Amino acid sequence: MQVRDGMSAEVLTVGPDHTLREAARLMAERDVGAAIVLDVDAGTPGIVTERDLLRALAAGDDPDLELVRDHLTDEATTARESSSLEFAADAMLRGRFRHLIVVDDRNEVAGILSMRDIVGCWHRDRAPLA
Repeated sequence: MQVRDGMSAEVLTVGPDHTLREAARLMAERDVGAAIVLDVDAGTPGIVTERDLLRALAAGDDPDLELVRDHLTDEATTARESSSLEFAADAMLRGRFRHLIVVDDRNEVAGILSMRDIVGCWHRDRAPLA
């Protein structure tokens, strides 16, 4: 199975100048654990996750003042749509993260893949039909 088989093509995107509270509200409204951060100046997409928000709150950061740009992973990991799910799962395990940005052949954002998406694919592929 390939990444395209499990990824969500509809992604939540936020800008680097959104506050953490704005990002958290949007993530809660869409019931997602991560948002892709598009910054035309950076050139590459970033990602902000529930874990990033939790760490900021635990550190005492003000979610109404702190900006998403200051809470991103240095370099977000991506996978191609044609990559195997095994490749994606290995990257997530090695990097200790749960969401992966999916890019197409032009390196443009095509979707997002979560650990839950991978487990769902493998479960559907291996589950006996009732």
